[in-house]
Amino acid sequence: MKHNSRYFANRDCEYFPCHPGLEEFNCLFCYCPLNYLEHCPGNPEFVKTKDGRVIKNCMGCDFPHRPENYDIIINFIKKNMPVFDERLLKDKK
Repeated sequence: MKHNSRYFANRDCEYFPCHPGLEEFNCLFCYCPLNYLEHCPGNPEFVKTKDGRVIKNCMGCDFPHRPENYDIIINFIKKNMPVFDERLLKDKK
């Protein structure tokens, strides 16, 4: 895939490839923008910590690194990310 605003592969990264086995590897979402969501279209695992908390572990998920998932991620963000409302800043100035 040609490098553009939807895709790039940083082959010089010290962690590349962080998910071995992908033929085309998109580094655009190196840190997944869906990480903060409990439910996402990827395949995270949920693990229990020593203190009993359950946390989302995305280490084994390669969903954001697959070039064909770009539109899915962008649409998921649009639907699930809180919208910034400038009206909230009116009284802050």
